[in-house]
Amino acid sequence: MSNRNFESDLRAQLDSLNKEKLPERDLWAGIEIALAEEAAPNQQAQKRRTNSTAPKVVAMAASFALVAVISWFSLNPSTQQMTQQDLVSALSSQHQMQKNALLVKFQDQPALTENWQKQLAELDEAAEAIKAALKHDENNMALLKMLQNVHQQQIDLIERVHSPKWRQI
Repeated sequence: MSNRNFESDLRAQLDSLNKEKLPERDLWAGIEIALAEEAAPNQQAQKRRTNSTAPKVVAMAASFALVAVISWFSLNPSTQQMTQQDLVSALSSQHQMQKNALLVKFQDQPALTENWQKQLAELDEAAEAIKAALKHDENNMALLKMLQNVHQQQIDLIERVHSPKWRQI
C-alpha cells in the first residue's frame, strides 16, 4: 500500500465515523464524586503538613534555647563558665523535653512496629553510657557529638514509627 493510498483510505475511514458519540449513561455523577474525593485528600494532606511541622518547630525552638543558654554563659563574665557537664545536662534536658512532646503528640496514633519502645530504651542506654564516658573525659567532642547523634536517632525513631514518610504527601 502506498503512502498516498494509506492517507486517503485513512481520511475516508475517519470521515465515515459517526461524528456524535453519546455516552451510555450520565457521567456528571461520577465526575462530581471524583472531584469531591480529590478535595478531601487535599484537605487531609494540608492537615498532615501542619501536624508534621510541629516537631520541627519544637526542635528548632529547643535548639535556639540551647544556643541562647550557651551564649549567655559564655558572654556573661560575672558567672562561672559553663562546664562540659553543664552542657551535657542542658542537652539531655532539652532532648527529654523534645522527646516527651513527640510522645504526647503521637500517643493516640498507632505505632507501625511493636518493638519501637525497646529500641528507644536501647538508645537511652547508649546515651547513658556516653554520658558516663563524658564524666571521665570531659573535653571529648567526639563523645558529645555521639550523644547528640543518639538523641537525634531517638527523635527520628519516634517520628518514623508514628508518621512514616510514605504516608505524607
